[in-house]
Amino acid sequence: MTEVSRAYVSMDSIAIALGANDIVDALEARDVEVVRTGSRGLSWAEPCIEIETLLGERLLYANVTTEAINTGDSAFAGLEPLDLVDQLIGDQTRLVFSNSGLIDPLSLDQYRSQGGFQPTRFSPQDIIKEIELSGLRGRGGAGFPAHIKWSTVANTPGDQKWIVCNADEGDSGTFADRMLMEGDPYRLIEGMIIAGQATGASRGVIYLRSEYPVAAAVLERALDNARANSVIGHNTPFDIDLFIGAGAYICGEESSLLESLEGKRGEVRAKPPIPAIAGLYGQPTLVHNVITLASVPWIVQHGGEAYAEFGVGPSTGTMPFQISGNVARGGLFEFPFGITIRDLIDRVGGTQSGRPVKTVQIGGPLGAYLSPDEFDTPLTYEAIAQLGAGVGHGG
Repeated sequence: MTEVSRAYVSMDSIAIALGANDIVDALEARDVEVVRTGSRGLSWAEPCIEIETLLGERLLYANVTTEAINTGDSAFAGLEPLDLVDQLIGDQTRLVFSNSGLIDPLSLDQYRSQGGFQPTRFSPQDIIKEIELSGLRGRGGAGFPAHIKWSTVANTPGDQKWIVCNADEGDSGTFADRMLMEGDPYRLIEGMIIAGQATGASRGVIYLRSEYPVAAAVLERALDNARANSVIGHNTPFDIDLFIGAGAYICGEESSLLESLEGKRGEVRAKPPIPAIAGLYGQPTLVHNVITLASVPWIVQHGGEAYAEFGVGPSTGTMPFQISGNVARGGLFEFPFGITIRDLIDRVGGTQSGRPVKTVQIGGPLGAYLSPDEFDTPLTYEAIAQLGAGVGHGG
């Protein structure tokens, strides 16, 4: 048996629901050092364990049971490493989820070791310019160009400007926001800080759906750690509060969300004015979803043009596609825009039954059902729109 340095086990909600905490107890009972991480996105393989050998190699074991750990001379005797890990992880372009599954989500030192919270060389105006060069569009579903919102908030006078993160992820088949918050919360926090620098906002709010208790616990601890280390709050120019919603699907719409934050019934506001001009408490407010804000640190670190090299045409960057249903390998897989629906289904997800796929539902409950003769369509905002559908939040 390979000598083990430590074992990594996800504290993602799916992993916990499938018995990850019991796996941790069994490992620790056998004196194995365990590090809790975010998810690699391989939901179909949970509960899974990654072990680090004394040579620094990491091996992944899928669908592990406590019985398997408790049997044999070693905790890993009789287990076989997952032979698809290189294909399904190495083939991706993980910009937003590059840390997830690799680091302790609550370790500031580990996040910084991956390039996080580095001083930016850009002025507020230059940050917005880099966002424009990147071509970043809202990942919540509408695909609206991000820099237009940023510029509007920056150029609108207000006594108190706000950055509001829409983490009320309610569309069926979507879980990217949750995985990011549970697996790499400091990336979201950093994205909000940068947005505040660029727009002149000094306050931020994360509006989190109540159905995500693990994400809530992780975010609370991450925000506390960030304040204790003067990343936010105290003498810094920006602070973030966490607000837990009450389970209303309509609050995933940005103006309903703002109504809820103000203590009102969650109902859609008439527009104009748009939130960027008169949002939370009537002040200029930048509203983005989790993945949009979590894309910002990479763009600022590497430059907007580097980000725009990924994707196809105006659909730049990467998208965390979430695959669920009657598939062999459900989970989250991050690819540049342009991968086809067929490639995502056949090569990445695979069918569980082995029978031909008859239809795919894309873009949440307001999306569309696509037939097999449409599966060769590239996943871009423009190509999917031509089918009368939408990429949505990537589900």
